[in-house]
Amino acid sequence: MTPKERVLTTLARQAADRVPIGYDANPGIDRRLKEHFGLKPDDGEGLREVLGVDFRGLWAPYSGPPLHADIPERGVKVDNWGIHRRWIEHGAGGYWDYCDFPLQDADEETIARWPMPDPDQHDYSGIPDQCARQKKYAVCLHCFGDLINGNGMLRGMEQTLVDLITDDPAGLLLADRRFAIQLEGARRTFEAARGGIDVFWLGEDLGTQDRPMISMDIFRKHVRPRYQKMVDLGKAYGARIIIHTCGSSSWAYEDFIAMGIDAVDTLQPEAKNMSPAYLKKTFGGRLAFHGCISTAGPVSFGTPADVVRSCRETLDIMMPGGGYCFAPTHSLQDNSPTENVVAMYETAHQYGTY
Repeated sequence: MTPKERVLTTLARQAADRVPIGYDANPGIDRRLKEHFGLKPDDGEGLREVLGVDFRGLWAPYSGPPLHADIPERGVKVDNWGIHRRWIEHGAGGYWDYCDFPLQDADEETIARWPMPDPDQHDYSGIPDQCARQKKYAVCLHCFGDLINGNGMLRGMEQTLVDLITDDPAGLLLADRRFAIQLEGARRTFEAARGGIDVFWLGEDLGTQDRPMISMDIFRKHVRPRYQKMVDLGKAYGARIIIHTCGSSSWAYEDFIAMGIDAVDTLQPEAKNMSPAYLKKTFGGRLAFHGCISTAGPVSFGTPADVVRSCRETLDIMMPGGGYCFAPTHSLQDNSPTENVVAMYETAHQYGTY
């Protein structure tokens, strides 16, 4: 099968020739993998080829003026949504830490005036070429939505959750502005792609490690209706729908099925009701799965033999009948030994065939 055929067969919950393979990594381990395989630092495509990754992304770059200024004296980078980040070093590398939360105390008027990237100021002209160059792969458009995290980056997590509980007009306006912009940008990208997009990738973190982050009532009142518009958009253009959900999130999967979502991503096996066995038994045949290879388990803290054993166990559980894409639960972390990540992907190729 081609990578595209492999992914589309799997997202239809059927067995392909082998499990599709996904990849996401933090900069440190990504750099070390390229060095390991003798690739140049900017050769992301070469790395995906070596690892056998079946998915490719596309995007319409922003072409307008900067909307918010960095704060160099504090080392703060500010993107076009106005989100503030600082680079924090740690023993194995570093990460971007969200800070300041400029809309934490903002009212509706302030949020209505807040500069955000206009869909008119993205360049969609290169989309057809991106689709043509990657046509043998499963071409993905990422449009996360990300109500809780996205609002939280601007308004703070505590205030964001309070907004959802109290129906705060300012917080809900922020969500609606963000979703409308993403939805329109996605619509224009689909139009430009002319059928070349296979997967519409959404995302909303819904759980802590051991429980839901919000109630089902709040999910159905505030989260589900906004995502239904995105699901309907992707379906109208013939795309399969994957949604990324971190933490203990299987409590929402019955609603995902009812919404028309095809597959769920991340699948942290340590979280409550997220083990491969539980997911396969409860939702197998009704949802496809992408993830399950823990970035907080043997890949980071074990030996290569531990990695092989863990990956084989997951494959043995998730592969029967099809519907499983082999991938890390999130970005591979910089504390992952290179040999462990290599062993992870070698295991997928050796034991992931039908």
